[in-house]
Amino acid sequence: MVDPRIAKMAAVLVEYSLDVQPGDLMIIQAPARAEPLVQEVFRRSLERGAYLETKIGVSGLTEAFLQHASEAQLRHVSPIEELVTDKFRVFLKIGADANTRSLANVDPSRVAMVHEAHRALTSRFMQRAAEGGLRWCYTQYPTEAYAQDADMSLHEYEEFFFAACRLTEPDPVAAWRDQREMQQRLIDWLAGRREVRLVAPPDTDLTLGIEGRRFVNAYGDSNFPDGEIFTGPVEDSVNGTVRFAYPSNVGGREVEDVRLRFKDGKVVEARAMKNEEYLLRMLDTDAGARVLGELGIGANYGITRYTRNTLFDEKIGGTVHLALGHSYPETGGRNVSAIHWDLVCDLRQGGEIRVDGNVFAKDGTFAV
Repeated sequence: MVDPRIAKMAAVLVEYSLDVQPGDLMIIQAPARAEPLVQEVFRRSLERGAYLETKIGVSGLTEAFLQHASEAQLRHVSPIEELVTDKFRVFLKIGADANTRSLANVDPSRVAMVHEAHRALTSRFMQRAAEGGLRWCYTQYPTEAYAQDADMSLHEYEEFFFAACRLTEPDPVAAWRDQREMQQRLIDWLAGRREVRLVAPPDTDLTLGIEGRRFVNAYGDSNFPDGEIFTGPVEDSVNGTVRFAYPSNVGGREVEDVRLRFKDGKVVEARAMKNEEYLLRMLDTDAGARVLGELGIGANYGITRYTRNTLFDEKIGGTVHLALGHSYPETGGRNVSAIHWDLVCDLRQGGEIRVDGNVFAKDGTFAV
């Protein structure tokens, strides 16, 4: 029997997040261990009239590819990936890691090579999404690996996971619509503003230009769970320093205590307490990797604890996240890169977001 929470999640994904319509060409990409959720999404999407394809992964294949592929194979872009990017209307990706550190010993330069090879494809994907030709959503399925990263038992993590997705509420869709309205009030206040300043002890004092850029309201459509507003900073406007006290788990590596200094939009100094070499290699992926592609402001106060999982951590109410690399075109951002790496900065203890000199948020609470 299917866990009723999984059935509820599938219904929200199909009917709300992705709004699957008759005739939609749709693909579900997921590891095999996410089978219960895949089955439910597949069935419900069929009932809505979609034409479905699936790409189901097997543990260890990504690690084997990155370890053993030739340089030509690493730089190869599958025509199937191109077809999905250019022709499909609906894309659902489900994460369900069995081991979040499986890529920890892969040479970072090989990972960067794959990212670089896919840069044009990534740009096309984001452009189609911005123009409304592609509806996509990234979500996860609770696993022991995610629970371990969060210092929880699997049962505790499932309780946390489904609550963060609003699936424990009588009407999850209504809850996400309320989230949208709250965030829209913030976006309306930000309209026409010019500069954001992030200040937090001991090492964060960063200014970012936002003139002419658009904040996007994220409320359970492209990410699930969700709860943020985001924009693309003016590319050459970022100056100052920022410290990300929360570790970032990316590419199988935990990069800890990242500190960046920006000058005229580019990272000119970067340090990390753990895996600094990986940080520096990712910054050298291409010219756009040292430029900020996103400023995101977390607004989901239902996510109250850090879990070493960016999907959740970047949404925590009272945090901001900055993404190195590619911009989302719908924000007006113009930076192009093969990477998009979100790093989370906690402003809940002594931090402020100031907008054109006015306090927008203080100690993690919005002031407008």
